[in-house]
Amino acid sequence: MANLQLKALRKSYGDVQTLHGIDLEILDGEFVVFVGPSGCGKSTMLRCIAGLEEITSGELYIGGQKVNDVPPARRGIAMVFQSYALYPHMTVAENMAFGLRLAGFKKEEQQAAVQRAAQILQIEHLLDRKPKALSGGQRQRVAIGRAIVRKPGVFLFDEPLSNLDASLRVQMRVELARLHRELKTTMVYVTHDQVEAMTLAHRIVVFNAGRIEQVGSPMELYHQPANLFVAGFIGSPKMNFIPGALLAATPQEARVKLADDSEVAVAVDATALPAGARVTLGARPEHIQAGTARSTNELRGTVQVAEHLGDATYLYVEVAGAQAPVVVRAAPEIPLATGDIAHLGLQPQRCFLFDERGDALPRTK
Repeated sequence: MANLQLKALRKSYGDVQTLHGIDLEILDGEFVVFVGPSGCGKSTMLRCIAGLEEITSGELYIGGQKVNDVPPARRGIAMVFQSYALYPHMTVAENMAFGLRLAGFKKEEQQAAVQRAAQILQIEHLLDRKPKALSGGQRQRVAIGRAIVRKPGVFLFDEPLSNLDASLRVQMRVELARLHRELKTTMVYVTHDQVEAMTLAHRIVVFNAGRIEQVGSPMELYHQPANLFVAGFIGSPKMNFIPGALLAATPQEARVKLADDSEVAVAVDATALPAGARVTLGARPEHIQAGTARSTNELRGTVQVAEHLGDATYLYVEVAGAQAPVVVRAAPEIPLATGDIAHLGLQPQRCFLFDERGDALPRTK
């Protein structure tokens, strides 16, 4: 196993800079997930760690050794790609042993390593098959098995589940979590799917435009997002944002005026801002109480769509000033339908407030 250290790491393609001085430490045995939208630099970062991209400047350490100029094969890493990249003419066992054969391992050593990996991944019964006879999930297990046999210090995963259907993705998430518990190896995982990040990671690194926005545990990022970007990226459905203006503030609470002249209270310290400052109110769908009767501290709007999913009903409510419908996760039997007026109760301690720059104001309760 090994830890990773990235110090002021930059990557440029000509005049275009894609990574802007990344500083990050990943602990030995940690499962860290890089998330962010397409083009944010997360896969480029992973390829720099693997040695598949040359680092423009900065330093990269694996297990305490500086590896900027060390070739990929000598970095003690194994990478699993989005595409399975299996050799179609080889059996599963031959695919898994291929890297060991190239490295000069004896046949007995190759067989022992393949059997161990197959047992961990529960694919012993597939060892004699060719890739064309496997399902997508089975092929991904083989690709992971090919990495396991090398006993790397660090596993790198580049969106390994994106080619699978929804049910297989859930199954493979469980398998990857189990695999990490068994191997206790450092794992770095890239995805654009924040659900994968929340369920797999010890810590999440949120990338945006080649920079790190925030690093923290899944619950830290969920409950304490640093800014609008992180707040909107972590959580499914994502957080609702409603523009407003600060009316008054104490160290315990801020009062915000919305576009329809209604007022709501938020448990944040906004005393650093002047009265009248533009702010953005944030509320997660699962923290909004929808009903037909008026309540204190509420938003009000018209239901555009009601999605009945059995265990819950998702309401999409048009609220004055909001650029998109406010999404509410409500009880399945809620008596609201398209066209109804919805009263959306907000709990001050479960709301967020962001300043004009998008930075989160400190919560007080």
